Amino acid sequence: METTYSLPVSGEPTVSEIEIKRSRFITWIARAETEDEAREVIARARHEYPDARHHCSAFIVHVDGAVPIERSSDDGEPAGTAGKPMLDALRGSGLESAVAVVIRYFGGVKLGAGGLVHAYSESVSQALEAVPRAEKSLRELISVNLPHTDAGRIEAELRTHGVDVVDVAYAAQAQYTFAIAPGSRGEFDDLLAAVTQGTATAREAGTMWVECDR
Repeated sequence: METTYSLPVSGEPTVSEIEIKRSRFITWIARAETEDEAREVIARARHEYPDARHHCSAFIVHVDGAVPIERSSDDGEPAGTAGKPMLDALRGSGLESAVAVVIRYFGGVKLGAGGLVHAYSESVSQALEAVPRAEKSLRELISVNLPHTDAGRIEAELRTHGVDVVDVAYAAQAQYTFAIAPGSRGEFDDLLAAVTQGTATAREAGTMWVECDR
């Protein structure tokens, strides 16, 4: 099972533009973690460039434990000359949960099938070079209850060994949820025993994806 993948950082799309034989190719690349989010980005591009002749698109959406969802559209360009080369460029970047839209303003000179494939591929490839990336990693969640008097010290010691704190709830004891790398439960248990003198008990609490900038 895949435990890490790269995706664009959240926020506004990365925008790039090239001109080929008087045609303008404006490329957007943005994060899209669902098909609906991808289609919202495409719809926004159509809204912001309503007078463009084509709004071609491609996206790859990460799916936990399954093959990513991939879609593309030529949007009126000859079949296979826009969406597919755009999707190929996305695949080659290693990004998932990403959508690319290329807005074309026709300049009056036909490019031919080969020229279109090159133009759409190059548009996305150039934009990809400027995309700020984040990385998501799968983490195992561990729940541990700690006495309030010792919780701060224990938390600090665990953090120095690379253990992430996901959540803390305060009741009779401080109820911590820690995130650890898959397969490292044994090491965590040994560390927890050392910093608590064996007084704390760890319980499995599922998994989650943790994001960090690259």
